[in-house]
Amino acid sequence: MSEITVTAIPAFSDNYIWLISTGGNECAVVDPGDAGPVLRELQRQGLELRYILLTHHHADHTGGVAELADRFDAAVYGPHDTRIPDQHQSFAEGETVSLPLLGLEFQVIEVPGHTSSHIAFHGHGSLFCGDTLFSVGCGRLFEGSPDQMQTSLDKLACLPPSMRVFCAHEYTLSNCDFALAVEPDNKDLQRRASEVEACRAAGRSTIPSELGEELAVNPFLRTRCPSVVEAARNRHPAAEPGAATLAVIRSWKDSF
Repeated sequence: MSEITVTAIPAFSDNYIWLISTGGNECAVVDPGDAGPVLRELQRQGLELRYILLTHHHADHTGGVAELADRFDAAVYGPHDTRIPDQHQSFAEGETVSLPLLGLEFQVIEVPGHTSSHIAFHGHGSLFCGDTLFSVGCGRLFEGSPDQMQTSLDKLACLPPSMRVFCAHEYTLSNCDFALAVEPDNKDLQRRASEVEACRAAGRSTIPSELGEELAVNPFLRTRCPSVVEAARNRHPAAEPGAATLAVIRSWKDSF
């Protein structure tokens, strides 16, 4: 099995495009919202783009696809969604995305909530989850329901705790501020927040995180934990563990 190397390509103000390589001169990218930064990184590393993986249809994840696919004749793989044109193949829950030129395979999980057709790719110790799961946060519910997002996050929570989480935005610092409002006494979260603050002050990325740590610090993965449920009930007394708690804290985060 090929050993995976993942390189962050910053884009826009806070996006990450992920470049996947295995030591040869061919590679894949995940969610290229802008072609320019990708082209510069490909030139820097001397790589040829062969595959483009997409988690959802938003323009900051797909805006560079047409130029990149045309320039490199790269295969485009993503969810079943007519809002993403010119895909070579669309994937659903439980299917496998094969990247034979890299010697890699990724499993697909359907994770609606942020959008109705959002998917995530996992394999080789890595999870590419787009805007569903962030470090110490989750995506806004633009098209899905709290129940859908809860189910999606539950799926991701069942992956190995050593899984590296490659989300698509650098939101961790502000997410920590909110999470501390939800769970001010969470010692693991206090430590994570301190590390993140130092990391950002030094201009370093906070991504990838590790799933096991997310389970300890991310309130959206902890909606059945008594401390998170209590915080939700302080705002809406009828909040029950799970999706109802997620709905309360997601609404709270939206205006935080």
